[in-house]
Amino acid sequence: MSVTTAGAAAKPRPMSREEKKVIFASSLGTVFEWYDFYLYGSLAAIIGAQFFSAYPPATRDIFALLAFAAGFLVRPFGAIVFGRIGDLVGRKYTFLVTILIMGLSTFIVGILPNAASIGIAAPIILIGLRLLQGLALGGEYGGAATYVAEHAPHGRRGFYTSWIQTTATLGLFLSLIVILFTRTIVGEQNFAAWGWRVPFLVSIALLGVSVWIRLQLSESPTFQKMKEEGTTSKAPLSEAFGKWGNLKVVLIALFGLVAGQGVVWYTGQFYALFFLQSILKVDGYTSNLLIAWSLVFGTMFFVFFGWLSDKIGRKPIILAGCLIAAASYFPLFNMITTYANPALEKAIQNIRVTVVSDPANCGSLFNPVGTRIYTQPCDLARDFLAKSSVKYSTEAGPAGSPVQLKVNDTVVPYSPDFNKTALAALQTAGYPSAATNKDVVKMAHPFDIFRPQVAAVIGLLFILVLFVTMVYGPIAAALVELFPARIRYTSMSLPYHIGNGWFGGLLPATAFAMVAATGDIYYGLWYPIVIALMTFVIGLLFVPETKDRNIDHWH
Repeated sequence: MSVTTAGAAAKPRPMSREEKKVIFASSLGTVFEWYDFYLYGSLAAIIGAQFFSAYPPATRDIFALLAFAAGFLVRPFGAIVFGRIGDLVGRKYTFLVTILIMGLSTFIVGILPNAASIGIAAPIILIGLRLLQGLALGGEYGGAATYVAEHAPHGRRGFYTSWIQTTATLGLFLSLIVILFTRTIVGEQNFAAWGWRVPFLVSIALLGVSVWIRLQLSESPTFQKMKEEGTTSKAPLSEAFGKWGNLKVVLIALFGLVAGQGVVWYTGQFYALFFLQSILKVDGYTSNLLIAWSLVFGTMFFVFFGWLSDKIGRKPIILAGCLIAAASYFPLFNMITTYANPALEKAIQNIRVTVVSDPANCGSLFNPVGTRIYTQPCDLARDFLAKSSVKYSTEAGPAGSPVQLKVNDTVVPYSPDFNKTALAALQTAGYPSAATNKDVVKMAHPFDIFRPQVAAVIGLLFILVLFVTMVYGPIAAALVELFPARIRYTSMSLPYHIGNGWFGGLLPATAFAMVAATGDIYYGLWYPIVIALMTFVIGLLFVPETKDRNIDHWH
């Protein structure tokens, strides 16, 4: 593959009305796609109660989360399916199809009878719809990014495509606003019974608007020209992945750009939220508001770093974001603990907690999908401590000896009411009670952001979001420019969705499994740190700078 470089002296022209329409339509459609996708994540507990009601509460929550994860796992397959169609048929009609599938799948969830009405068919249909949503999302991003980039003038692709990068955040906001509004209107009891369906049903209106806007658009000029010249690919999959020259670029894009971008993105938004709620025991209302405010302050930096990448290149910004994030995560999350739950931080620093057990009776607690059931006292004790955010170590006891918990100098033998006696010993030693901890950050209302504790946590979360904008703002332009036009949709979609759907999407569960397995609340951060550092090294060595490529004539 050869590269044609446009003259560096060409001045960027102003954005035309048609180009503004292209960006607006592509971005708005992707906002709606993400709105649909996030609804399920936000309402997983309620959906679990509706569609997996035949199982105990803990099991139904696991099934609900696994159904959510299924949407991430199938995204690369959607990238292959719709990427191929996009390179064969065209960009416009392919990402018109993806939004129809996504929107209709979401709407059907809103009218789907629950397990009490139609039995086992309900969860089966639900999981099928989740798979369709994930497949559609796998085709949507590559289509939107390719379509916008192929409309953008040379020298402004980073700026134009960076608007798409804001859409995941805006889609999250839209879903939270509709859920909050519906909850307020119908009340919590009605919302749990039937009101949860309203946000899913509303998506049909959003779908109608988005489809209408996309129907007004014309085909990408790059694809149209290839079609007229007869140079479109006849076999995009075999060209993209069957030839080593292009497959090598796909692998470089995955490991040298997108894997690091994916873990930084999910750490800054999703794992930060999980860390606040599940580890620091900040209430859900406050946690969501803290993350929301950090996103409000940070979202336009997607566009800033997209614009900057047109000036200095995609590679230095993305790789710098990976490196700075990897170097900063431990001190930043430590500071988040300091401000969000100072009592917990003090307890972690000053209280020694040890599980003493015969090593033969201690298994692994690494349980990223949450389906394992523990039976050994050693595992049950450590699982309780991990879920209570207690930092602990494990000490080998004599063979056959019973399990004991040491809290400083207090010994708590394992017994049927271990959780109760262990909790009492921990609180006596100084671990804060979730019910009575007055030091944990708490927001009284959505605009309660000026108190020092709240402002400090939002500021730290904003820094995490800033890393997200560095790696994510220029990524669409970088991926579009890496691949030739005839197989661009197929080639860029797969590494993007493996990097974000698998490396990123599975991060929260994997990171917490690492925390539980080690007894260290910060240990899960090694997952994004190692992946981000891998991307920095591979990207530094193998990723070319692409900002000056003429993507219309690169075949």
